[in-house]
Amino acid sequence: MLAAASLRMKIGLLSDTHDNVEATERATEIFREEGVEVVVHCGDFVAPLLVQYFDTFELHGVLGNNDGDARNLQAAFDALGGESELHGRFADLEFDGLSFAVLHGEHKAEVEAIAAGETYDFVCYGHHHTRDLSEEGRTTVINPGAHVLTPSEDDRTVAIIDTLSESVRFRSVLE
Repeated sequence: MLAAASLRMKIGLLSDTHDNVEATERATEIFREEGVEVVVHCGDFVAPLLVQYFDTFELHGVLGNNDGDARNLQAAFDALGGESELHGRFADLEFDGLSFAVLHGEHKAEVEAIAAGETYDFVCYGHHHTRDLSEEGRTTVINPGAHVLTPSEDDRTVAIIDTLSESVRFRSVLE
């Protein structure tokens, strides 16, 4: 009997684009190069105009503390069509049988509590403008970095998650 073929998807993860068109364009280039199908944004798009740059992807996003124009952000997501969705302040997602909690994460204690519950395979957050990759039991915690006001150029990154290997890699948007 043949074993079932493994599913494989690459998910692009980013946060805190803060109207930075150049970094957003570079992020989408990286995602296309990497064969990403789905992009998850952990909040702080800021202006709805950035959403259109993700039109070739299925985009899932959450609202950050600087996303004050939620109505127009929602309209920009609606214009993308397909499976793209703006989830409000929290998203509970599943891709290839893996569970994802997505939030902006202003309060690190909230991120840590969700991870400690070990309910999700991945907890994805932004806000702190510093990339992070850590483990909490069975849960991988990821902050993909940011695109403005980072402590270091090393934090100007996006993350790529491979669902088959459950691995995470960072790519610089400055390359």
